[in-house]
Amino acid sequence: MKPSRTNPPSINPAFAAFPLRVRRSRVHRWGVFAVRRIPSGRKVIEFAGERISRRVALSRLKLRLRPGRPHFDMFRLDSYWRIDPVFGGSGAELINHSCAPNLRARIVRGHILLFSRRRIRAGEELSLDYRISPDTFRVRCRCGAPNCRGFLNISAS
Repeated sequence: MKPSRTNPPSINPAFAAFPLRVRRSRVHRWGVFAVRRIPSGRKVIEFAGERISRRVALSRLKLRLRPGRPHFDMFRLDSYWRIDPVFGGSGAELINHSCAPNLRARIVRGHILLFSRRRIRAGEELSLDYRISPDTFRVRCRCGAPNCRGFLNISAS
């Protein structure tokens, strides 16, 4: 079902270790917010979806891209595989980028798990550093963090 103002996207609770809600975000469109406090170092949610090859991922991305609107919902599992959350996603694809993220990703036995980097307050928006390759087109950042690097891309060094 396509999200709308009356029907926002949602989190699949089967993949979340804590209660999470989807709301409008000041960073970009929708965001994922903690319903209650999340301790540091805890698994928060799995980034789930269909496992596809990089070739299939590229063809799907070409269909989703719109001029001036980059699309970053797939997650790289390794050099060959990607996770496409459009098919069987957990809602983690709605987590916005920040240059000062409160989550970090770890790949554990073929699963992409998002862990808290620090204690997360109830009502706080979850964020992840997307770490877009410096070889990809540059994408401006709107995270508002004091240490914002200005782009979602990591430095070339």
